[in-house]
Amino acid sequence: MKDLHVKLLALALLLFASGLMFYKANTLGLPLFPSEELEVWSVEARVAFRPKEGPVKVRFALPNSPEGFVIADENYVSGKYGLAFENVDDNRIAEWAVRRASGEQVLYYQLHLARDDNQSAEAKLNMAHQQNQAVYFPKVPGYSEATATIVEALLDEVRQKSADIKTFTRELLLRFIAEDLDENVQVLLSNIKTEKARVELLRVVLAGARIPSRTADILLLHDGVRHGKLEPWLQVHDGNQWLSFNPSNGVAKLPENAVVWKVGDQALLEVSGGRQADIDFSISRHTQEPISLAEQRARKLNSHAMEFSLYSLPIQTQNVYRILLMVPLGAFLIVLLRNVIGIKTFGTFMPILIALAFRETELIWGIVLFSVIVALGLAIRFYLEYLQLLLVPRLAAVLIIVIILMTMMTIFSHKLGFSHGLSVALFPMVILAMTIERMSLIWEEKGPSEALTQGVGSLFVASIGFLVMSNDLLDHMIFVFPELLLIILALTLLLGRYTGYRLTELWRFRAIWRKQS
Repeated sequence: MKDLHVKLLALALLLFASGLMFYKANTLGLPLFPSEELEVWSVEARVAFRPKEGPVKVRFALPNSPEGFVIADENYVSGKYGLAFENVDDNRIAEWAVRRASGEQVLYYQLHLARDDNQSAEAKLNMAHQQNQAVYFPKVPGYSEATATIVEALLDEVRQKSADIKTFTRELLLRFIAEDLDENVQVLLSNIKTEKARVELLRVVLAGARIPSRTADILLLHDGVRHGKLEPWLQVHDGNQWLSFNPSNGVAKLPENAVVWKVGDQALLEVSGGRQADIDFSISRHTQEPISLAEQRARKLNSHAMEFSLYSLPIQTQNVYRILLMVPLGAFLIVLLRNVIGIKTFGTFMPILIALAFRETELIWGIVLFSVIVALGLAIRFYLEYLQLLLVPRLAAVLIIVIILMTMMTIFSHKLGFSHGLSVALFPMVILAMTIERMSLIWEEKGPSEALTQGVGSLFVASIGFLVMSNDLLDHMIFVFPELLLIILALTLLLGRYTGYRLTELWRFRAIWRKQS
């Protein structure tokens, strides 16, 4: 019954910690691995117009979960204007309104985009919703007789050289951008003056084949742009998803620096009660820490997860916990090495405390300094045994001797020019004194072989603990996701019920195994 209780408790801890970690990594975007600063694009849209008499209302289309990016933050500079939002088809609309306005009016929308190959759950949900919305096949337009003949001939030719909607659209685009245009295409393009009009013409032609299509306004991100404009692209639906085509070269893929700002026939900017409306975009690129982006994303999602994270603590306190949070990992290592493998050590947590000291002294020098102090202290401890002191005075004497030895080693190493010897003061003095006392008792009771075995085992565990606790990846993951300690706790609880053989016992009883085999 107790085994079942422990297993259920461990399972609950594992599920809770894994769920919290998944939420923080997938939704808030906390990095699983230590990484450099992320690339962030700052886009500022400037809307300028002159108001008329009476109320003014401005509607401006905003990006809605752009593919390949995550919206880290948004700001609106609108002064005395009221601001509201609504969703229209696949677009997000910001609406500014004011009762009266005078003089030239300027409104700003500031957007901060971070590249995100693993987009948040919210972004994926929005994109899935857009892809799954009902797509209607267009009716064949009422072409004029001459245009109908041209379009039918063009579609028949394209249909013979294509296999699906994607290749059909590409073949059609290639005929509209060829250097030597076909006579039929020249007739269709005779009154086309702008790129947007050419995309609309392509949509009209595609409607003749009853292929769903729409216009997508694309913003290409280039550092230092001051008066950028959106570029019209063509999107067609292949039955599963919307495919984007560059109308200037026929490429069916968005470039990495492209942001889909608006799709469909929804106007980019509508100004009611104003005139001479104009909009342009300024773009800049900079870098930002992933944690800062996660904090901004948490505020945007109204999540309080980052408010109770370790990053909310002062920097000095954070540095303390970067060390303390590694101690449970070392404790689990002790459990694994002692209960499963069977390595003998002095005490339970002494090797981990020594490993923490190795973080400052470095591994090789730490082992040397530890061995020298313990060896000298052990020799003096045997002399104290000759004096037949009581337990408490003897321990106090050993502690005093350890401090004297540490002080002498520091002075001599400084005089000899060995800077690593100065870090001997970082060793835990009480632990060293207890190690010397424990080793001397085992030496007397079980002999020097057992004492040396436990001493070497302690150094081995301390060395492994140092390598684990100084690992940058583990340090990063436990500090960013402290709920991992619950997983370590769950594994420790499971090992707490382990009563099987230790690996060293298999070697100890190898003769029996040989006879049975």
